[in-house]
Amino acid sequence: MLRLACAAFKNEKCRMSPLLEQPLKFFVVFFAVVEPISMLPIFSSLTQGATREYRHRMAVKATVIAAVILALFALGGAPFLALMGISLSAFRIFGGVLLFLLALEMVFARESGSRTSRDEQAESHRRADISVVPLAFPFISGPGALATVLLWFGPLHLLREPLQFLFLFVAVLIVLAITLIIMWLAEPLMRIIGVTGVNVAGRIFGVVLGALAVQFVVDGFRSAFLHG
Repeated sequence: MLRLACAAFKNEKCRMSPLLEQPLKFFVVFFAVVEPISMLPIFSSLTQGATREYRHRMAVKATVIAAVILALFALGGAPFLALMGISLSAFRIFGGVLLFLLALEMVFARESGSRTSRDEQAESHRRADISVVPLAFPFISGPGALATVLLWFGPLHLLREPLQFLFLFVAVLIVLAITLIIMWLAEPLMRIIGVTGVNVAGRIFGVVLGALAVQFVVDGFRSAFLHG
């Protein structure tokens, strides 16, 4: 009886493992794409000379708006692709290429044109409210983050796989919470880490993201050939 119970317990663990494995992988990818550490110099620059109350309000508002944008893409991204006649395999290939370009920018510490342009950055310094543009979009929920959400949430069916969907979205909220905390603590963290520390962390995450991006492209081609 004890052996049967242990066997049942092990089988249950095996069944639960994939349920937690995918959210963990997604968390790593999404964290690397959003790159909360890169928000340190950006947020410090955009809020330089502002009051603490203003910085906290902009950080909270930007995080909430980004969460809403990502939730909309998680819920409606796949139906929208189907409506446009775009297969998940095609989007997986494109998303992998996009993430690979982001990874190259991170590895070589280049200014990211995929998030915002110089004109948008200059305009943001003149805005009284920077929470929507450029913080929520394109810095937090930029093209890379939206593509990542579509890649992972697209194959899921909310009614058939509610737990998997919930775990993935919890991973999204955890990354957003980390981003919010980093924005709140931007000034003291910048004094400790500095620009060099931000670049080093970005390069490390860029290497991981690059490898995962290549895997997305490979999976996309494999799925396209198998089902095409």
